[in-house]
Amino acid sequence: MTVLDESGFAAQLERHRREIHVHCYRMVGSVDDADDLVQETLTRAWRHRSSFAQRSSVRVWLYRIATNACLDFVEHSARRVVPASDRLPAPADAPWLQPYPDRLLDQLGPGSAEPEAAAVAKETIELILLAAIQLLPPTQRAVLILRDVLGWSASETAAVIESSVTAANSALQRARMTLRKARSSGAMEAPEARDVDHEVLQRYMDAHERGDPSVVIALLRDDARLSISPGGWLWQGREAIGEALLEGMTRPGEWRMVATRANRQPAAAGYLRRPGDSTYRAHVVCVLRVRGGALEDIAAFEEPRLFPAFGLPPSL
Repeated sequence: MTVLDESGFAAQLERHRREIHVHCYRMVGSVDDADDLVQETLTRAWRHRSSFAQRSSVRVWLYRIATNACLDFVEHSARRVVPASDRLPAPADAPWLQPYPDRLLDQLGPGSAEPEAAAVAKETIELILLAAIQLLPPTQRAVLILRDVLGWSASETAAVIESSVTAANSALQRARMTLRKARSSGAMEAPEARDVDHEVLQRYMDAHERGDPSVVIALLRDDARLSISPGGWLWQGREAIGEALLEGMTRPGEWRMVATRANRQPAAAGYLRRPGDSTYRAHVVCVLRVRGGALEDIAAFEEPRLFPAFGLPPSL
């Protein structure tokens, strides 16, 4: 048995910190809560460091600890229950859901051969998938992420959730069934290329700064969605979104927009200058999903405290 000393433990944790943070984020949907859960993982790992042996890697050991910390958190947090719905869930259905800055995902490094690379592939971190995962009961959520995102074996997964392989496989099957509708609807099809993303994002930002909702409306697919969190507002379809934009883009004040990225998707950070104010203040992060050269989904997060995580100032 190999026991990690304090300095060795700290170095090993630091190596995997961002990867574990992404895992916790995927489990609970919140950057803020993922911060706390990484610290909880550290505490649990240090407390039980004498039990660590080289039968598994430090990475696998930390994933086990983090997963169980997340399971405890989700199971004891009533607000993590999303009502069942016939439609694909939106971020507004899970008011705790927050966007994850690409600048933090990039800390994992670009090497596609690294084990953590799959953990942040675009199709496994998009908001549309994260919102759908929030529908799953805690154990199903953990099994789906460990098996289908991280590529763990059935036996490894069963060990984490302290269950049999049969039970783990059953949980995976139920989780996949829950997400099947989203995949079959085409809502999880491959995303656009980055150049298309950038073009649509630029037009979206220019329209806001000019106060011209008609440009954004013209960018919308007929079946587009607009959600605003944490308020829980949701509009579906071009007509309904258009009515919301006609008021929301002009009435509050003047906008300045800054391009960024979240969840491997184009995003715009919106700074609002209200009437009578001389300063543009952090107001909203809008994460866009582009399909067929048009806007399929706009997820707006009115949480100014998210701006530092994106490396953005509180005002302009």
